[in-house]
Amino acid sequence: MKQISSIQNPFIKSLVLLQEKAKVRKQTGTFLIEGQREIELALKGNYAIETILFLPELISETQLKKIINQPVELIEISKEVYQKLAYRDTTEGILAIAKTKALTLSELVLPKNPLLVVMEAIEKPGNIGAMLRTCDAARIDAVIIANPKTDLYNPNIVRSSVGCLFTNQIATATTEETIAFLIDNKINFYSATLQNSTAYHTQNYTTPTALVVGTEATGLTALWREKATQNIIIPMQGAIDSMNVSVAAAILIFEAKRQRGF
Repeated sequence: MKQISSIQNPFIKSLVLLQEKAKVRKQTGTFLIEGQREIELALKGNYAIETILFLPELISETQLKKIINQPVELIEISKEVYQKLAYRDTTEGILAIAKTKALTLSELVLPKNPLLVVMEAIEKPGNIGAMLRTCDAARIDAVIIANPKTDLYNPNIVRSSVGCLFTNQIATATTEETIAFLIDNKINFYSATLQNSTAYHTQNYTTPTALVVGTEATGLTALWREKATQNIIIPMQGAIDSMNVSVAAAILIFEAKRQRGF
């Protein structure tokens, strides 16, 4: 079995770049996954794992074989190397190099009466991760990232989603492509915006539905407001006129789930 003990190793240096640079992830078609739970969820989500790096003080080869159900390269690493690559201290001493997916709209498989979430141009990985957790909790049929501003395989998204990046059916596309997809599939879409809106709880989400949220700073682009089945708003009773996008998305998602009888 291959062993690597130095952080100066060229392969380890390449993995540091893989963590830090979206360009490198795009060029190689790979990304790093940290943690046993996240790796197990990635496997369930049909992600191909190429290599496993592990710290033997924290996890044994026998334990690894119980987690990984496909042939992969195993590399034993030192504590120094693990600390260089790992973002957290509580990830069981295991990292994986996995292949990215294309994440195209054409690959989405939808049921007859789908409930989707669309996120337009969300920049903060923490917000994307939080919404993916909510989408998993609500068993949303698909998530579409319109006009993505952040690489979906950013380690902060993998981490903040606690692996829900792998449990959701996800596609990325432009806003124009996403709207065309929704219209072609006869899916009503409700745009969360301050302009020309009605209270979110007055709408019917029991038919094919997409809930659309945008950035906290600028909101959704005009096309979403113009083309929406209905613009919706969460009424505010305090001094501010909006809330964190991940919180707003959760409110909309679970109202739709309530109407559908969960």
